[in-house]
Amino acid sequence: MSDDPDPEKESSRSALRRIGRDAERKREARAKGDRGIWFGFGMFGLVGWSVAVPTLAGVALGLWLDAGFGGHGSLFALTAAVGIVAVAAFVPELRRAASA
Repeated sequence: MSDDPDPEKESSRSALRRIGRDAERKREARAKGDRGIWFGFGMFGLVGWSVAVPTLAGVALGLWLDAGFGGHGSLFALTAAVGIVAVAAFVPELRRAASA
């Protein structure tokens, strides 16, 4: 006989704990009620910064790479696109966090 726990049972327990935590967080959020307009403005600002900073960082990196390596705008476009894709991947995560 082995003392090792069943990985499937451990995975199920972990999932149940996570579901329980999520349910508790939702109950607490509902009990607090409306968070008000300032919470909304804060989330708006968070999403705005989450979009602006990676995009501007990509633009700055691209301009620096173009100046250093003579890319004539191609590296600028590439890094700006990478910044936009990073934002597109991050925004749904922010939405999930805000709705929890």
